[in-house]
Amino acid sequence: MKPTPEQLRAAQDTTIADVTGPNLKVLFCGINPGLWSGATGHHFARPGNRFWPALHRSGFTPRLLRPEEQGELPALGLGITNVAPRTTAKADELTAEELREGGAALTARVLRLRPRVLAVLGIGAYRTAFGRRKAAIGRQPEGIGDTEVWVLPNPSGLNAHYTLDALAEEFRVLREAVDAHEGSTASSSAASRTGSATTS
Repeated sequence: MKPTPEQLRAAQDTTIADVTGPNLKVLFCGINPGLWSGATGHHFARPGNRFWPALHRSGFTPRLLRPEEQGELPALGLGITNVAPRTTAKADELTAEELREGGAALTARVLRLRPRVLAVLGIGAYRTAFGRRKAAIGRQPEGIGDTEVWVLPNPSGLNAHYTLDALAEEFRVLREAVDAHEGSTASSSAASRTGSATTS
């Protein structure tokens, strides 16, 4: 349901709940919620945001989910959070201090949730929040605890540097890396069980 102008104005500077669960494969991290998300309580809710189409095209979801179906993500091993919790009309309304504070809070959240991968959606926000001025899109050399950190492009429709196809391709690279890790872990577990059976 489309928020009214009054609802959008009222959503300024509010917060929305994260989408999380146990044993997450990927915790996607937006920069901060927009006004549509603040008004609806759904992440990446604004029409024109490419997050949900990119998630589907890359193979993370079996079908194209709507923002209001975000509750289905944890069953797929996926979650959503944000660097900064405050809703704004545009991400550039956030201060550098807010992003740095958000990065510290995000680090604590990741250490608690322990997802396999944290995927930050926005290179500029990542550089500021974590003090990595030379960071590039893709897997980062520095993780958080046992969690790998990846940076993907911002899926906002305002990000003209990436088409939906190019965005989905970056998501696909991450999905294939996660799948490869899951496969190697399963193979190692099977080999371990076989070895135990042989030696007992």
